[in-house]
Amino acid sequence: MGKVTGFLEIDRRDRRYLPASDRIRNYKEFMIPLSEEATRDQAARCMDCGIPFCHSGCPVNNQIPDWNDLVYRGDWEEAARNLHSTNNFPEMTGRLCPAPCEAACTLNIDDSPVTIKTIECAIADRAIANGWIEPQPAERKTGKTVAIIGSGPAGLACAQQLARAGHDVHVYEKNAKPGGLLRYGIPDFKMEKHLIDRRVAQMKAEGVHFHNSVNVGVDISASGLLSRSNAVVLAGGAEKPRDLKVPGRELAGVYFAMDYLPQQNRRIAKEPIHSNVPILASGCHVVVIGGGDTGSDCIGTAIRQGALSVTQLEIMPRPPDKENKPLTWPDWPLKLRTSHAHEEGAERDFLVMTKWLRGEEGAIKAVVCARLNSNFKEIPDSAFELRADLVLLAMGFVSPVHDGLLEQLGVAFDPRGNVKADERNYQASMAKVFACGDMRRGQSLIVWAIREGRQAARAVDEFLTGSSQLPR
Repeated sequence: MGKVTGFLEIDRRDRRYLPASDRIRNYKEFMIPLSEEATRDQAARCMDCGIPFCHSGCPVNNQIPDWNDLVYRGDWEEAARNLHSTNNFPEMTGRLCPAPCEAACTLNIDDSPVTIKTIECAIADRAIANGWIEPQPAERKTGKTVAIIGSGPAGLACAQQLARAGHDVHVYEKNAKPGGLLRYGIPDFKMEKHLIDRRVAQMKAEGVHFHNSVNVGVDISASGLLSRSNAVVLAGGAEKPRDLKVPGRELAGVYFAMDYLPQQNRRIAKEPIHSNVPILASGCHVVVIGGGDTGSDCIGTAIRQGALSVTQLEIMPRPPDKENKPLTWPDWPLKLRTSHAHEEGAERDFLVMTKWLRGEEGAIKAVVCARLNSNFKEIPDSAFELRADLVLLAMGFVSPVHDGLLEQLGVAFDPRGNVKADERNYQASMAKVFACGDMRRGQSLIVWAIREGRQAARAVDEFLTGSSQLPR
């Protein structure tokens, strides 16, 4: 383990942000890494618990105490090897994952968990900087062809694992570049896209074929792809957004978050925005409806575009500032979380229902709201208006899009509208068809998508060859 008394002697210390006044001037990442010495000190705090609860919090089963110890001892290269044995893209999870492992850390009982996410990111970034991440092409080919539809984290993880097992892997992506919502939904200030490009280059060297700007079910038929593949993996994500069914929804200036965020990412990448209606918050009073991470991403983007004001509305009650540790630990707790975007100048309001959207001459002018009590009943005479020139709907996603690909295949759906497949063999209701990631489990985290992609790869490998050496 790390230093035996490290958790007693060393205080928790995490990465810091650039000041808000500096970071909102551009779309670059603004996290300030710890020094090597500070990172080793933080790794020394790991207790190497008899029962490592951090493992129960980590969907990809990272061997956290092991690589903490390796970092403490200065063996960064072995730490990188260990980390990559369970996680294909730790530089991404080290930036984007909410770190359920830290919530489950034994030291979180005292609100001072090991900075697992920071250490993970430091290992991955050092491995990239030192050239330790190299292609791992298969020693022999199986002669089997696998088509993976969708190149988000689930599709990429599945593709890399199957290519390393020797299969001929083809990834189909409807957008111009691979990455899915990693590239088009996550703002650059949270993760710059050269990290995706680096992994795609590694995967191409491992034999993965990428077919970009190909919408399966539209540009090519799903049945044709199925007929010429030994297996097809559905990894297209849960892209059907939850809508706001109130009067005025049709007004100009009211958009889904995923109509808004990809436009800015494409501007930064100098890609066409694929819309006749540019959505910009410059000089606007912005209202974001929805209190999750996507809403936070909208806030940060709107502030960088020069919004005059940003208000985020949440229909749920304000969470407690601190969780009840004896009740929640080591599970993921419900508590108030303030993101970097909130600190940049947004206002938040809870237990607020949107009643209707008021417009003038066909354009949004105000959001008419009412306050709710703890039973989600409208409080009499509580209605109020918020000025709005731009309203962004960030209320989550309900299911994959059924039109096109899924309807053509005729796969079965679960009661929530996701592709029906179990968590052991990941097989859908049709022969040769598998499903993983958000398309199977519904809207979730990047770390769950990577887990599902890896596990689906093993299931496909077993299906094609009868056995598999790939890890679950």
